[in-house]
Amino acid sequence: MTLLLSLPPPSSHCFSSSFSSGHRSSAVVTTGLPIRFPAVAAATTTHHHQQSLPIDRSSLAVAEAVEEDQLWAAACLRIRSFNDFQSSSFGIQDHKRYLAEREFLALKERIAGKREGFKRVSCINATLPLSQLSNSANDLCASCKFTSNGEDRVVVGTLDLNQCLWLPEEIPGRKPEGIEAEYGRAYLSNVCVARELHRNGLGYDIVSKSKTVAGEWGITDLYVHVAVDNEPAKNLYLKSGFIHENDEPAWQARFLDRPRRILLWIGVPCTNEL
Repeated sequence: MTLLLSLPPPSSHCFSSSFSSGHRSSAVVTTGLPIRFPAVAAATTTHHHQQSLPIDRSSLAVAEAVEEDQLWAAACLRIRSFNDFQSSSFGIQDHKRYLAEREFLALKERIAGKREGFKRVSCINATLPLSQLSNSANDLCASCKFTSNGEDRVVVGTLDLNQCLWLPEEIPGRKPEGIEAEYGRAYLSNVCVARELHRNGLGYDIVSKSKTVAGEWGITDLYVHVAVDNEPAKNLYLKSGFIHENDEPAWQARFLDRPRRILLWIGVPCTNEL
């Protein structure tokens, strides 16, 4: 089971989730050919019958990513989570790296404030020590490893927190209204958890951290888009306190050639002292 919570951003602004809720940066890849990149959103979940690996939560870290090698690891996890690759496809490794490089560069640009429409963006990751996973999740470790303070760790969950009025190709939130919307509204995107580690609560961990960071930014209204048929992602968000606000029109979903999404909302207590 691959958990897509929020959609990921590729070269421009796409957002998606592996524990997904409704949006992702890249489409499913089954060949080595270039693909179309849709826009940003929350998450979608695909189901792979795979037993989840237990984790030692005492070694789990959930925090905003700053170092480039951790951002690269997060980009690799998103490409791995949001695409269904056929290992026998010609040039698949080169194609994976191409997609990861696009996601990595786009992520850096958003965080640096170089993408129009995004006031502030943060990548929030859940990470575990490489030593805890190296004997049971070789592919994950090889794809999503980074080094921090001399320790090898693996990005096992990731999302983006986006302070903006709306996400490209997504229905906008309604709260707050007026001039306050520019400062008080934010969206989750690119939410995903490594498929080997589903059912360990990692989706809740990164969503909870995003609410904390949003409060520190002065965000009052947090949104996430999720595919209407993505029950695992919807359950995650609903249990995290989100409620239904709006539905994407069926014509828009048909035009964008994707499952229809719903928009979920939660109010965030402001902890910004400024």
